[in-house]
Amino acid sequence: MHRVFTRAATLLAVVSLVGLAAAPLAAGDYREEALNRIGTLEKKFVGLSEAVPAEKYTWRPADGVRSVSELFLHVAGANFGLPSRVFGMPAPDGFQGQGYDKSTTDKAVIVKAVKESFAYFRASIEKLPVADADKTLKMFGQETSTRGAVVGLLEHLSEHLGQSIAYARVNGVTPPWSE
Repeated sequence: MHRVFTRAATLLAVVSLVGLAAAPLAAGDYREEALNRIGTLEKKFVGLSEAVPAEKYTWRPADGVRSVSELFLHVAGANFGLPSRVFGMPAPDGFQGQGYDKSTTDKAVIVKAVKESFAYFRASIEKLPVADADKTLKMFGQETSTRGAVVGLLEHLSEHLGQSIAYARVNGVTPPWSE
């Protein structure tokens, strides 16, 4: 009997934990989820930008396609510029989006920009009011919610993460997190 009770209690505990883990977060927690994802993306972009050799920063897969440096600067520029365009946050002092992706090929400058851009992007998301999750706004001419815009910005970063992984692998660089 004791054995049956122990198994039942264990099963109940497991089911309860699984239920808690599967329970959706409250709508107001969208920022926390976004910040977790930003942390993951930041670690991977910084790791890749540091792992790619400086001499490969001018490599591009074909004419008219972004180079390695342009790709990392595009990501940094989006992190600096899109919170301003989408949420009305002030852009960092001195940031000029036009031509930013072609502003340098210096690896040290680019790695620093990637790091600083993620810090800025994270701070911008932290400043969004939780109560505005469902507030309607325009993003690139389309109506969406604040939450939807955050998801869109994360999707943009995720797409470019895939691109940067491909660039790294073609150039003989294994992403640091998969070694």
